[in-house]
Amino acid sequence: MRLFIAGATLLALSSIGFAQEAKTQVKKATIEYTNPASGVEMFTTYCAVCHGNDGKGTGPAASALKKAPADLTLLTKKNKGKFPRLEIQAMIKGDTAPAAHGSRDMPMWGDIFRSVSKSPELVDLRVRNLRDYLESIQQK
Repeated sequence: MRLFIAGATLLALSSIGFAQEAKTQVKKATIEYTNPASGVEMFTTYCAVCHGNDGKGTGPAASALKKAPADLTLLTKKNKGKFPRLEIQAMIKGDTAPAAHGSRDMPMWGDIFRSVSKSPELVDLRVRNLRDYLESIQQK
């Protein structure tokens, strides 16, 4: 199932050739359906293009952003050793736009997840599983 999502512009940058251009631009793209139970699959499909497969902020589209993507493996370390579950959940859904994320280049995934999963429960499942995956990649 694919839907056209104007707000999911970052997915178009997954092409390595495009991302290597001197002046990379963000384009509109379609969103791929992923398994809502798989945080890994969602991260790889939706987040890695900016944050990198390892979550360190070095994805192929990172250079196109106004502010460098966050190193998602340091969330616990930056929060005094405790993973900020609620804050990360709110960030994924698009409920908050902290100063650390600058201009909000990151799509509001809550809105996008609602476009592929009409059920509020499935949207919440997606957000929780993506959050849980991020918790699992934290540096010790």
